[in-house]
Amino acid sequence: MTMTIVRGSGISDQAISIASLAVQAILYEVSCNPSPGLVSKVSSGAHSDMDYFTFLDSAAALINPLIHCAEAGLSANIPKEIFRHIRQIGKLGERQMFHKTAGINTHKGTLFLQGICCAAAGKALHSGAPFSSLQSIIQDMTEGLVERELSSRVRELENTCPSMLTHGERLYLIHKVEGVRGEVERGLPAVFELALLVYKENNELDQNSRLVQTLLAIMQFSEDTNILHRHPIETLREVQERARHIISIGGMKTPPGIKAIEAMGEDFSRRKIAPGGSADLLGVTVFLYLLEGFMEGINSSLSL
Repeated sequence: MTMTIVRGSGISDQAISIASLAVQAILYEVSCNPSPGLVSKVSSGAHSDMDYFTFLDSAAALINPLIHCAEAGLSANIPKEIFRHIRQIGKLGERQMFHKTAGINTHKGTLFLQGICCAAAGKALHSGAPFSSLQSIIQDMTEGLVERELSSRVRELENTCPSMLTHGERLYLIHKVEGVRGEVERGLPAVFELALLVYKENNELDQNSRLVQTLLAIMQFSEDTNILHRHPIETLREVQERARHIISIGGMKTPPGIKAIEAMGEDFSRRKIAPGGSADLLGVTVFLYLLEGFMEGINSSLSL
């Protein structure tokens, strides 16, 4: 179950620092509430097979693979080679996660997203590139991913062996929803062009409210495949519209907004609606916010 470190290669302090920020962000995400339909420190949300401590166990299992993803980025390899490498790390990381959680999928999407971001951070630091280069590094790493892993496979199987299509592939076939693959291939626009800005703009809120406010902002637009795996697309559109409405009445900044979020949480738990894809993007948002400060600190020390 453990990952092998090549003898003589070691693990750099930078890789450990990057991964520690990613795990910090993962813990922040699961700790905020009210987070409608999601596991938090006060509720299991729409889930009956996991709770807050399941997520803590899972987060601990992600430390090792995320360190290795960051270390993979700290190299002269081109982004596509780095991506191929971390996909193998990710497979081992998933096994460690499932072992820790007794087979419950808590963080598969998170590991995919955070692993890519850790590797991109490593590549930027190795290249002496600024934080602003991360989006293009992620795009270079994942170029052609949707075609390789969704489009071509769906074309191959839809008329021959449709029963072999995965949930994600079925969603692409029916709704053309590209999911997390499409999001990373576009360079995480939901994070860089929306969520990160919202998180920064709401720094006057306490940490919990700031996280929930950012989650709502993401939910407004997220094509959340976690919802679509279990519900029709009309449910996803309802979730998006309700998030927009709550933002419009102030969200965590006003009593009516807070009351509406709490009501949505009760409704989602009852109807088993879990916007896990939005939660994953919230975790990435917090990680990139922390990472920006970390990279600025390194660049400042180098310029002295």
